[in-house]
Amino acid sequence: DCVPCKGGVPPLTADEIKPLLEKLGGDWLVVENHHLEKLYTFANFAEALGFVNRVGELAEGQGHHPAICLAWGKVKLLVWTHKIDGLTVSDFVFAAKADAVL
Repeated sequence: DCVPCKGGVPPLTADEIKPLLEKLGGDWLVVENHHLEKLYTFANFAEALGFVNRVGELAEGQGHHPAICLAWGKVKLLVWTHKIDGLTVSDFVFAAKADAVL
């Protein structure tokens, strides 16, 4: 499960991020050592919207809320810990769970 960040901790360093990203796999990118990003593609708008709804339910249940960009047949997720404006282990946990609801 995602562990809520109460702040006061530093974001992960590039050296800490690398093994977590390798374990995550699945075409996730780390952008500027700040956030995770992934583009999912779907056959149509309805399938993309269905995925957004499942990720939204996951986010509410975990208390971990990504930025979600929805377009016809595409969903982009951006995941980071807002409280520290960077990445934590919980961001990688959430990313893996987002892949699982696919």
